[in-house]
Amino acid sequence: MQPYEERLTAPRSWWFIAVLVGVAMALILLPLGSLPMLGGLIGGAALASVAVSSYGSVRIRVVGGALVAGEARIPAEALGAPEILDAEEARAWRTYKADTRAFMLLRGYIPTAVKIDVTDPADPTPYVYLSTRSPERLAAALEAVRAGR
Repeated sequence: MQPYEERLTAPRSWWFIAVLVGVAMALILLPLGSLPMLGGLIGGAALASVAVSSYGSVRIRVVGGALVAGEARIPAEALGAPEILDAEEARAWRTYKADTRAFMLLRGYIPTAVKIDVTDPADPTPYVYLSTRSPERLAAALEAVRAGR
């Protein structure tokens, strides 16, 4: 079994926006002088970069007989068969097909996803929805862990 790990990094355009936030802060502080303007540029870009980095630092892993998605750790015994969702089906499960009780680790900038039913009768969560750039690899890793029970 090959381990699976994916980091849901933010798109490059978001980093450009972080730089633009710094420029906007610099322009706001321009009337106060060049030193505050420089501080606004550096500080605004740094704060926006930290926000982008933290939003894009979430990881999905299949390790030790469990699925680790963000801060959730779900044992393989509690999971059903993974269902690969293409862009259209993933959008449907993010919107009008979504169940409010489901665990959803979604990123709108990632079009594909995997949906996994939760089979544990004690757990009120009906399914797990995970945005992923490589749904086939994630589904294969989950199937390998389920087969190795």
